[in-house]
Amino acid sequence: MNSAISTTRRPRSTPAVPASPFPYHPGSLLSILDLSVEDVGRLLIRATELESEDAIVRDRILAKRRIALLFYESSTRTRTSFELACKALGADTTLVSNLSSSIEKGESLKDTGLTLRALGAEAIILRHNSSGAAWLLEESTRLPVINAGDGMHEHPTQALLDLRTILAHLRPGVAGVAPDTLAGVTVMITGDILHSRVARSNMLLLPRAGARVLLCGPKELLPEQAARPGTGIEIERDFDAALKQSEVVMMLRIQAERLAGLQLDLDEYKANYQLTGQRLAAHAPKAIVLHPGPIIRGLEITAGVADGAQSAILEQVTNGLAIRMAVMERALTTDRGDRA
Repeated sequence: MNSAISTTRRPRSTPAVPASPFPYHPGSLLSILDLSVEDVGRLLIRATELESEDAIVRDRILAKRRIALLFYESSTRTRTSFELACKALGADTTLVSNLSSSIEKGESLKDTGLTLRALGAEAIILRHNSSGAAWLLEESTRLPVINAGDGMHEHPTQALLDLRTILAHLRPGVAGVAPDTLAGVTVMITGDILHSRVARSNMLLLPRAGARVLLCGPKELLPEQAARPGTGIEIERDFDAALKQSEVVMMLRIQAERLAGLQLDLDEYKANYQLTGQRLAAHAPKAIVLHPGPIIRGLEITAGVADGAQSAILEQVTNGLAIRMAVMERALTTDRGDRA
């Protein structure tokens, strides 16, 4: 009797895999994977709303909230747009850099973060030269931390603003995003992909919106393993062949500060991978051109293309302000109880 019961009993269901402890705070944005496709859509919609909001009304959203910008690397676009985004929402900001603080004396990231929290910072925007730094800072402070670029790892808000720029050109009028929003669209990313946190975040976001991501570059800057993060990512070594397939052309600079002795023939690189007006006209006359900056004119892209009719580079910068307003509002208005 007992044996009959035991043979017909249903096996126990496998326990659910516990959710990652990161992010600790639901307002944090450490990786683009912290956001579902639905979350991304909500941020895009909110960015548009905030952009058109009356400035006096918008200024009350984060009135007198305290936000620290902690930057261990130099930055123009990211730092300035984050600062302006916070101020547009009414927040007070303070900038802490490695050249004008106790960081220069050897203070650890943890101690700097705890000091900022003790001084009343309610959120920290971090740019750091070490991959994973944003996770360490959030673990130490338990404040909402926004990753503004960590080493060679990720740059989630850049991927969001890139997506917004692409949608404006290829899907005008589309407010949010779904898994098939960019179906049939090929986004070509060319350059120093090995060291690019921008490329990595885009590779993790764009296929989830339906896009095909085509990586292009020499083996020194684009190892074969780069196409392994998931479906929708391919490698094409031939630059002209990649251009012919693409509706979006994203160029990346060579990050000389991260090459660590890697020998690269720049003349050969330009001959094979520089985006020129002639190449663009011949192979992708309708594609939009993106670049996260800073641009090295005459290396990965010519001045004529950077300033040309197909360039959406300055639109990316403008979109960064709207996206970062939405991200900072989320950071400081999402309660711990809101996390599922």
